[in-house]
Amino acid sequence: MKSFRLSVLIAVAAIATVASGCHKKAVSAPPPAPQPAVARSAESTPAPAPRSTPAPQRAVASTPAPRYPTAKEQARIDELLARIEDAYFDYNKHTLRPDAVKALQADSTELRDIIVQYPDYKLTIEGHCDERGSEEYNRALGDARAQSAKEYLAGVGIPAAQLAVISYGKDKPVCDEHDETCWQKNRRIHIVAVAAK
Repeated sequence: MKSFRLSVLIAVAAIATVASGCHKKAVSAPPPAPQPAVARSAESTPAPAPRSTPAPQRAVASTPAPRYPTAKEQARIDELLARIEDAYFDYNKHTLRPDAVKALQADSTELRDIIVQYPDYKLTIEGHCDERGSEEYNRALGDARAQSAKEYLAGVGIPAAQLAVISYGKDKPVCDEHDETCWQKNRRIHIVAVAAK
């Protein structure tokens, strides 16, 4: 019987040894090794998330805007100035008559659209009078006529800084006869371009 017990004990011990060998403790997997910093292909690399702040802008060298019209634009301005008729005035008056407004109105909008792009480009409005009256009086009257035309042109949008006025009084007549028909032709304003410096 002793040998039977001994055999049972050995068998139990053997089973316990075998059972303990089969039942292993669960070991956690080691952490993955860090990846080397190598460029990955575009397919395996996920797209970066959009940034919430805009990227800084690179300074771009800008070409300064031209200060004077091109030759083509200058030719168009000259054509418009030639078409804008002189505005005429009544005797001893400097207010624009309806026909004077019509003369200024004809091409002043297109003229404005061109010259506002060129702040250094200037026009001069010349004021003229007929031969009657003193030199001093006619200079003042010619200036008042030129100012009236300047106010009108500024009202359609031509910058006042691009409009100069000058009075010639009775010094530059277009007609030399001594009658009302001729005098009417001399009571006028005339617009000219100022030469570029």
